[in-house]
Amino acid sequence: MNRFVKEVFDAHELIRQWLGDANSPQAICNELLARFSADYSMVTLTGHRLDYAALHAFFTAQHGAKTGLEIQVEQPELIAESEMSAVVSYQERQQLPGQTATLRYSTVVFSVDGQGKILWRHLHETAAG
Repeated sequence: MNRFVKEVFDAHELIRQWLGDANSPQAICNELLARFSADYSMVTLTGHRLDYAALHAFFTAQHGAKTGLEIQVEQPELIAESEMSAVVSYQERQQLPGQTATLRYSTVVFSVDGQGKILWRHLHETAAG
């Protein structure tokens, strides 16, 4: 599997653990937040922009807030790739127990730091109609 596509799956597993399980250890959040660039930006489902500080605050406040959350990453597509960056699109299906699943289309821009670590640089999410 492509390293950037693998990063999408790996990060979403951490998100599922952190948001979906109030008993998940702090190390999960630390590992998750370490995947994002200090210059991170995001366009949310509602059209708002988030930076790294807002993302950090969100994850810190939302520990276990979505008990039983399931996340499925579907149809990943590597749009562009170089040694130091990539663009990946994917579908993300989320479901809470007893609720209808929601679907979003996402495009992420990755950068690679000087140590070779993949970082989430920008994410744009759009809710499926």
